[in-house]
Amino acid sequence: MSSAAVQPGTTDFSDVVSSESSLRRFLHGLPGVDQVGAEARAAALSTRSIKTTAKAYAIDLAIRMVDLTTLEGQDTHGKVRALAAKAIRPDPADPACPSAAAVCVYPDMVATAREVLGDSGVKVAAVATAFPSGRAALDIKLADTRDAVEAGADEIDMVIDRGAFLSGRYLDVYEEIVAVREACGSAHLKVIFETGELQTYDNVRRASWLAMMAGGHFIKTSTGKVQPAATLPVTLVMLEAVRDFREATGQMIGVKPAGGIRTTKDAIKYLVMVNEVVGDDWLDPDWFRFGASTLLNDLLMQRTRMTTGRYAGPDYFTLD
Repeated sequence: MSSAAVQPGTTDFSDVVSSESSLRRFLHGLPGVDQVGAEARAAALSTRSIKTTAKAYAIDLAIRMVDLTTLEGQDTHGKVRALAAKAIRPDPADPACPSAAAVCVYPDMVATAREVLGDSGVKVAAVATAFPSGRAALDIKLADTRDAVEAGADEIDMVIDRGAFLSGRYLDVYEEIVAVREACGSAHLKVIFETGELQTYDNVRRASWLAMMAGGHFIKTSTGKVQPAATLPVTLVMLEAVRDFREATGQMIGVKPAGGIRTTKDAIKYLVMVNEVVGDDWLDPDWFRFGASTLLNDLLMQRTRMTTGRYAGPDYFTLD
């Protein structure tokens, strides 16, 4: 990291964010990402295979990391209730199957999800801040956030203003994240970059540091509405950022790839990467999540095959 870097152990970024120029100097002083190297390492890690007991453990861990998501205009209260029930008991035939991490819905569906989830331990996550575009005035974004928290959201997934970021108005983005974090109160904040629109790995690294300095509890790849969504190389860059941030500040930040992760094989590739890049501290739902709507069913099918020796078809589990 350049001379703009913070000193190890500090959590005070007041000098860095004191002006647009100092924040730009810091973000553009971060080490550049070797695109070829990042993609090669991600590809190499994706070839690792795990078997038997390790695979069974990975499947259960991945289930515990799923933010079971429905973010469609046609969502109904009945669909959200069913999804919440599934998050608590993903496989009703097997009480040993772990629960998912959270149910992620639009703010108007938070109360419905909260009613079903109760004190089950499964979190209610809500997308806010004019998801997925982020194109709204700040007061509307903050009201959106407060409404979701008041309805019972444990976690808020916000989207950054990509237009501001790409035009170099980093301080505007930083201040908006700070304001949303404050509006969250005790709820945790996940900051969505929409990496498919950020264009470069260098921008992903800069957005990661910007969100972490602003107080985000998690950094998240995508809304799932733009392609490409989560990719292994992008997630690698974000994992390196949280690793470096902890080294510099002592603070752990979570990572959430979202969009396009559909199979057990995909999920295991991400878990291998987490283990190799940041270590097993992050192999926990408190620090790593999958944003997905279809991944859970594939995990359940693979789990059933490993526990019973029989492969259940896709129609064995409820459709999400």
